[in-house]
Amino acid sequence: MHSKISVVIPIYNEEGNIINLIDELIPIVDKIGGEIIIVDDNSNDASRDLVLKKKNNVNIEILLLQHAKQYGQSAGLLTGIKAAKNDLIVTLDGDGQNDPKDITSMLKVWENNNENSYLLVIGHRQNRQDNWSRRYASLMAKRFRKFILKDITPDSGCGIKVFSRNLFLSLPYFDHIHRFLPALTRRHGGSVISHIVSHRNRSSGVSKYSNWQRFRVGLIDLYGVSWLIKRSSFPIKLKDEDK
Repeated sequence: MHSKISVVIPIYNEEGNIINLIDELIPIVDKIGGEIIIVDDNSNDASRDLVLKKKNNVNIEILLLQHAKQYGQSAGLLTGIKAAKNDLIVTLDGDGQNDPKDITSMLKVWENNNENSYLLVIGHRQNRQDNWSRRYASLMAKRFRKFILKDITPDSGCGIKVFSRNLFLSLPYFDHIHRFLPALTRRHGGSVISHIVSHRNRSSGVSKYSNWQRFRVGLIDLYGVSWLIKRSSFPIKLKDEDK
């Protein structure tokens, strides 16, 4: 049986989504055992107050952490994962487009394949509920990643993931690392399994990133990660001892 989980959710201005997401997570986390960690990236809406009120009225542990200024999604993940009590991490986007019901099947994949402690199980969104421009931008990013990084992961940008705390904290941290976890996991000697998950419409609010922002920083990061992979010199595997 798997260990207890820490569900880490970075949010920024998600007052219309976060409580519904927590309500969906509560029975899942209650059954499995674990905690929910919300990292508020200095929202200027009611997100923080809503989570504070909610956490005081539920029977599972909800930890709310708040950045003093806006640092971005990857920083939110780092903050939450550092604070996690459990080694098994589940991440979700705070906009509610990831379905918490997929956590159960992803944990089964983890249980059946975790011989490699550096295992990443990542969602592969089917029937994405995004507009055509965002889907097109994601397709172009996927092609660039495949060409430059040799990353064959079909959906590196999916927010729902399962991995060990130790894996994430062993990787070189940089802003936007969450988009490159599959390539970096493989660089680290780990394995990556893509698992088909559902995808939902955003019920409230808007995306915090424009396609131009994604493209601009993504291109810079692509070449940075490519350099990092090529400069890897640490031993991934050791020879078996002579018998």
